[in-house]
Amino acid sequence: MKRIFPARGFAGAFLVILFWTLNWSLLGLRTQWAFFPLWLGFILLVDALVYSAKGSSILSRNRNKFIELFIISIPVWWLFEALNYFTQNWYYEGRQYFSDFQFVLLASLCFSTVMPAVFESAELVATFDWLNKIKISKQIKLNKKYSYLLLILGLVMLFLIILLPHYFYFLIWVSLYLIIEPVNLLLGNKNLFNYLSAGNWKPLLSLIIGVLICAFFWEMWNYFSYPKWIYFLPGVNIIHIFEMPILGYLGYFPFSLELFAIYNLINGSILKTNEQLINFNGTKMVKDK
Repeated sequence: MKRIFPARGFAGAFLVILFWTLNWSLLGLRTQWAFFPLWLGFILLVDALVYSAKGSSILSRNRNKFIELFIISIPVWWLFEALNYFTQNWYYEGRQYFSDFQFVLLASLCFSTVMPAVFESAELVATFDWLNKIKISKQIKLNKKYSYLLLILGLVMLFLIILLPHYFYFLIWVSLYLIIEPVNLLLGNKNLFNYLSAGNWKPLLSLIIGVLICAFFWEMWNYFSYPKWIYFLPGVNIIHIFEMPILGYLGYFPFSLELFAIYNLINGSILKTNEQLINFNGTKMVKDK
């Protein structure tokens, strides 16, 4: 049965074209108001592509959860901003033109798009036929003993980031996952090991490839933006693709896993729903509890 491309996809494409053009063609300060509608358009477009591919998407399955993603994404990225206070790996060129209140408000609006963009992209990747042809039978099971060991390792990494940020800044993109994922497992929340223990690597691959799609557009659209972010990565601050040093893209791999783990912690332990948001099966799903 042929599926109809939903209207939100056309609206999303319109937002992307309009605000991409405005963001790259206008002079002066413009990205602070162009960033959110640009990425909202991306999110709506990808959600429509997912729906067109399998008749189901995050927005169509649960509109409240879809909106909730934007809200959760704000404090999640501020957590990474807090860690960047120690590492100073990125800063915002043009920040000086905004008061603290303006910056927090506008930045929070932009940060709200991070988690929806990654999760929508991951579900889109899960619909790709070629991904199903990748067969990995290895099962990885995590018992309580190893959960505690990973948790301790993650905490050690976090302390190293704070104490010696110049040398261990890259652990930002690993430490939070090693802290939060074992907690999810111990509390009975959704986690990646639910899939890996059954030899299902598709969620892991979908998240990693999905975040790389977002990474390309984040870095490309940022390049001619203003305000914009600039990176400083000691030891690897060479061979840039857009503003990002090429080795810096490796940080996106575990970043997607951190987002997934943080969402599952909030969803399972705070919101008390423990419902899987992303359908990694590539087929229509109503609920997966």
